[in-house]
Amino acid sequence: MNRRHLLSLMGAAAATNLLPRVAGAVPQQPKANAFIPCLNMATIRGHNLGFAKELEVASKAGFGAVEIWMDSFQKYLQGGGSTTAAKALLKDLGIEVVNSIGFAEWVVDDEGRRKKGVAQLQKEMELLAAIGCSRIAAPPMGAVQEAGLSLQRAAERYRAILELGEQTGVVPHLELWGFAKNLHRLADVAYVAIESGHPQAKVLLDVYHLYKGGSALETLPLISAGAVEIFHVNDYPLSIKPADITDGDRVYPGMGEAPILQQLQALRHPDRPLIVSVEVFNKGYYGQDPLTVAKTAFAQIGKITAGVS
Repeated sequence: MNRRHLLSLMGAAAATNLLPRVAGAVPQQPKANAFIPCLNMATIRGHNLGFAKELEVASKAGFGAVEIWMDSFQKYLQGGGSTTAAKALLKDLGIEVVNSIGFAEWVVDDEGRRKKGVAQLQKEMELLAAIGCSRIAAPPMGAVQEAGLSLQRAAERYRAILELGEQTGVVPHLELWGFAKNLHRLADVAYVAIESGHPQAKVLLDVYHLYKGGSALETLPLISAGAVEIFHVNDYPLSIKPADITDGDRVYPGMGEAPILQQLQALRHPDRPLIVSVEVFNKGYYGQDPLTVAKTAFAQIGKITAGVS
């Protein structure tokens, strides 16, 4: 990388707010409500409750924010539900859908698959906009098994779906997947987001995936809090090495040994709350009462965020 290209990157970083404020700036104290507790429906996904029941459980547990999964939402629509009815249900329950988990192949090299994936993503964005959701996860779906994806091309493709976001009002958040062969490290997603050159570029990070992908905790402060609106929280035992740990090993935040407090301190924003969303895939939890699981998740978020100095 030559000096001219490095300066270009720094200029793009400023435009997308991916780098922190300049050294010497006086830090602002975070507001009392620095975090918004959220439930990612993966946490109760194994209970097979269906879209509407999942929302009801989240509301009863105390959550005012949720991340839904597109397949569950689409199954609800295919079964006779509508975006109008879903929006009314959300209002009745006092729940906001702050993000959706989807798996469109927007970043793959195969042009046919990529076009199909972008079309899928656009349809999903339109459905989400109809219920008031303004975000969707954009993981490296389809680019998981084989390494070698060009980060520059990924940046161009990310910009393309960000421009779709301008049309639909739903912003795709570039998601780090620690188990993937591409976009599995913090440096990768930061580069792609910066090189997209788009002012709405955001990254979606996860306690587990940062560990699985081998991203050092010490580098997290290099990412501006303005670049992260949602942070997936969970925990894990350090006795399981990154190469061996799996989704099913995730536990409630605060019940493992992950450096969650330090991560929250690095990512919290001085002017707006960070959405802190519990995402676990624990089969043991799926065997318990779903409301108990959701309530435990809510309680653990409270304990974790209360400890952030």
